[in-house]
Amino acid sequence: MSCLASCCASLTCGLCTSVASGITKRSARIAYCGLFGVSLIVSWILREVGAPLLKQFSWINTSDDLTDQWFQIQGVLRVSMANFLFFGTLALIMIGVKDQNDRRDSWHHGGWIAKMIIWVLLTILMFFVPNVVIDVYGVISKFGAGCFLLVQVLILLEATHSWNDSWVAKDEQKWYIALLAVSVVCYLGAFTFTGILFIWFNPSGNDCGLNVFFLVTNFILAFAFAIIALHPKVNGSLLPASVISLYCAYVCYTGLSSEPRDYACNGLHKSTAVSTSTLVLGMLTTVLSVLYSALRAGSSTTFLSSPPSSPRAGDKKPLLESGDVESGGAEARPVSYSYFFFHVIFALASMYSAMLLSGWTSDSQSPDLIDVGWTSVWVRICTEWITAGLYTWSLVAPIIFPDREFY
Repeated sequence: MSCLASCCASLTCGLCTSVASGITKRSARIAYCGLFGVSLIVSWILREVGAPLLKQFSWINTSDDLTDQWFQIQGVLRVSMANFLFFGTLALIMIGVKDQNDRRDSWHHGGWIAKMIIWVLLTILMFFVPNVVIDVYGVISKFGAGCFLLVQVLILLEATHSWNDSWVAKDEQKWYIALLAVSVVCYLGAFTFTGILFIWFNPSGNDCGLNVFFLVTNFILAFAFAIIALHPKVNGSLLPASVISLYCAYVCYTGLSSEPRDYACNGLHKSTAVSTSTLVLGMLTTVLSVLYSALRAGSSTTFLSSPPSSPRAGDKKPLLESGDVESGGAEARPVSYSYFFFHVIFALASMYSAMLLSGWTSDSQSPDLIDVGWTSVWVRICTEWITAGLYTWSLVAPIIFPDREFY
């Protein structure tokens, strides 16, 4: 048995060494994404089958009244905390890195064997941390998850503006037709989906004023986006408005579907599959956001700049610019993206994924349900409203303050 264990350990070390040696500067960002993905898998496994194991730890199992879901949340939060500390520490180390000659540039791209060992040790160490520390981290994670949702909004705004820019730049009729077609499809999708939500979350015979308010607001926002974007003074585009409208409809759905299963106005209260599908969509959105930010970190356009098709749009600068975007000069060799912002994204994503998997640390629902509770509802709805506010501000700010530049 000892010989078998020794062989397994040797093979594992060999595999890690092989993987680490194959990571280059070009693939470093993908490697960080891979490490983040592994942490999600570990969190999911612990949530599903880790409760019996955690019950064996006397410093974690401190009471006979603890439920299985409580242990599931503990497992998720402890892996998340290890991830947060790992990426948070890297973010602090990388503050102010502007030149590839900086020694920290090699720390960001290299040393993968050491990084993997540190990440594994941090993950193991978190299971020896007192429960009170994890409880505090759980509270902080709610705010960190909210920050990640805001970053998601910035990424979405940047992506839609870039998409619009790339098609407008082609300056061909077929691309203008494609822009209109996609915009119409997105708007039809947003209105149709919101109409379906009225059926699901406003069942007859119940007073569902709160849900109706959320859904009517959704309709109003979608119309307002189109009116503002097409106003002659704004000179915006219908594509970003339609995509943001569809996204707001999706966020509204995730919020309403997170209402408690015993709430009469939740028409999906009998379906646990809805909770799982919401989780999958949320995790997929998280992974896509992390991947996009990892590949485009430091090179995004500002959400506060003028609309892409406006006369002022030519002066756009990078989103959350840290001064380290490539600007030429062979001697300086500036880095091509912000290492600090890059790792902050992963640290916040670690908190957000933990909230998704733990139902925002709510121990009041069935352990079969994920991301259910009023905390999740209001976080989602507030995210929708903030998204609407940020997008509207990006359109009207240059008109309200014509003498100022927005970066």
